[in-house]
Amino acid sequence: MDERKAGRGKVRSETVTVRLDPKLRCLAELGARKQRRTLSSFIEWAIEHSLYSVTLTEGFNNGTTIGDMDAQLWDVEEADRFAKLALRYPELLTHHEQIVWKLLRESGYFWLGCYDKKDEWTWTVDYESLLWERLRKSWLALNAIAGGSADKTELPGWARKRAPESKPESTGSPEDEDIPF
Repeated sequence: MDERKAGRGKVRSETVTVRLDPKLRCLAELGARKQRRTLSSFIEWAIEHSLYSVTLTEGFNNGTTIGDMDAQLWDVEEADRFAKLALRYPELLTHHEQIVWKLLRESGYFWLGCYDKKDEWTWTVDYESLLWERLRKSWLALNAIAGGSADKTELPGWARKRAPESKPESTGSPEDEDIPF
């Protein structure tokens, strides 16, 4: 994918190479002429409009489309886009993304939580519990592990069990600052 820059280093658009059969290309060119657009601009417009016909969930009034969810799924940060997609529509993840999601879900380092009665760190996998900054800092490592070029030991550690000496007398909260809570 080629990123085109439009003054002051801002990304204007990205180049994508697509194959169109001759009939579709001819008809797209006619559509572009009718709207007084370039073929590229017409294709971008057509894709944008088609996102409102791709249904993510079934339900009342024909369900929710990708176009309806654009604000909830898009973010300038790749790690944030991934988490938003994984939290809302895990069935749309690629195999690689499924591995990253599994690594993320199974590591208490990335989630707000607390120690249970057995002094084990527990957390809930949801939007409010995700420690977004930690995800961003570990994004490259998560992808390297999922891709097979790094080991799980590359991820930051976290205490699965609370050490007996760090057990608070009355507050019930962990004293270790490296543990998310």
